[in-house]
Amino acid sequence: MNTHSIVRATMIAALYISFTYALAPISYGPLQFRLSEALTVLPILYPEAIYGLFIGTLIANIFGGLGVWDIFGGSLATLIAAWLTYRFKSTIWAYMSPIIVNAFIVGGYLSILYAMPFWFTILSIGFSEAIIVFAIGYPLIAVLKKYKL
Repeated sequence: MNTHSIVRATMIAALYISFTYALAPISYGPLQFRLSEALTVLPILYPEAIYGLFIGTLIANIFGGLGVWDIFGGSLATLIAAWLTYRFKSTIWAYMSPIIVNAFIVGGYLSILYAMPFWFTILSIGFSEAIIVFAIGYPLIAVLKKYKL
C-alpha cells in the first residue's frame, strides 16, 4: 500500500470508531442500529477500506462492553464482510455481504451473550444492517463514484 492508501484506511478506521462511539447507545447490543456500518461498502471502491474497517471495528468494540466475543467476533465478521464486498464489488452481493455476515456472526454470538432466541438476533442485526447499507451505504457509493472521490 502507498501512503495515500494508508491514510485513507486510517481515515475510514477513525470514522468508523467515531460514529460508533458517538452513537454508543444504539451501536451495541442485540437491538443495534450502528450507523458506522454504512462504511462497510467502501471496499467496492477502495481495497484499503478492508483494513480500515477491520481496525475501526476492533477498536470500537473494545469500548462496547461485550468483551472478547465482540472484539474478536465482530472484528472477524467485519474483515470477512469487507473482503467479500471487495471480491463481489460489481454485484449486489457486495451490498449483501455485510448484511449476511454480520447477521449470522454477530447475531449468533449476541443470542448467546444476551440469552435471546437465535433467529431473533439474526433477524434484528440483519434488518438493521440492511437499512444502514441500503439507505446510507448505497447512496454513499453512488456519490463517491459520481465525483470520483
